[in-house]
Amino acid sequence: MSQADTHILLVNCPDESGLIFRVSNVVYEHKLNIVSNGEFVERKFNQFFMRTEFSGVVNEAVFLSEVKGVLPKEAEVRLTANTKKNIVILATKEHHCLSDLLLRNKFDEGNFNILAVISNYEYLHELTSKFDIPYFYISHSEKTREDHEQEILSLLHQLNPDFLVLAKYMRILSPSFAQSYNNRIINIHHSFLPAFAGAKPYQKAYERGVKIIGATAHFVNELLDEGPIIAQNVIPVNHTLDARQMASAGRDIEKNVLANALELVCNEKVFVFKNKTIVFS
Repeated sequence: MSQADTHILLVNCPDESGLIFRVSNVVYEHKLNIVSNGEFVERKFNQFFMRTEFSGVVNEAVFLSEVKGVLPKEAEVRLTANTKKNIVILATKEHHCLSDLLLRNKFDEGNFNILAVISNYEYLHELTSKFDIPYFYISHSEKTREDHEQEILSLLHQLNPDFLVLAKYMRILSPSFAQSYNNRIINIHHSFLPAFAGAKPYQKAYERGVKIIGATAHFVNELLDEGPIIAQNVIPVNHTLDARQMASAGRDIEKNVLANALELVCNEKVFVFKNKTIVFS
């Protein structure tokens, strides 16, 4: 029996008539109270998505069995408590995204708990230590990418996080590393993907004379910057800003987009379907 105050039910299945009624009826029969509900049908693939938050004491095994019993056999159903998710942050030298998440964690402003920070430099150790968060320096120097990643994976196995957050982590992850945490690695990219992917995006944006700059948070997969997009935003710029000034203006939007994406993911509001996301507000 679960004693959590609130629970989140996530359903993903082929669409057919009466799905919302059937699921809601199971919730009602278990004397549970629906707090919020959202649903969406992806028309091209006829796929139904539903996120239901409810309160009350529930026998999870019985409840899930009954929910699955009223859904198509291909249904994917998950029940989770509405509790904080444990995350590990990977960072390199830039501090703005890391410091923002450390502050949010310190003042309990997010639905996440930072277990540790891992970096291939010692540069951010002093900052992290001010927040009493463990900092692990794992140098990449004189190591193959595979050996370096294996050291990180060994540590992550001990920490057992729900999600990894790349807070301006400037190392390209191998496909095998990404697959180890499939749809559980959140990256912030300093441009409005798919525009200006790769290195020096602000220089590219400046050379094109763009009128907006933005940031994109996405899940990491074997396609690197082409993983499912979680959140994006933009701010206006003009011809008076050079590439350095654009990069400076972009830091605020980067940290805000990353924090927004992390909050959506930690509140179980994001479904991954093929290479895109369905995001409930």
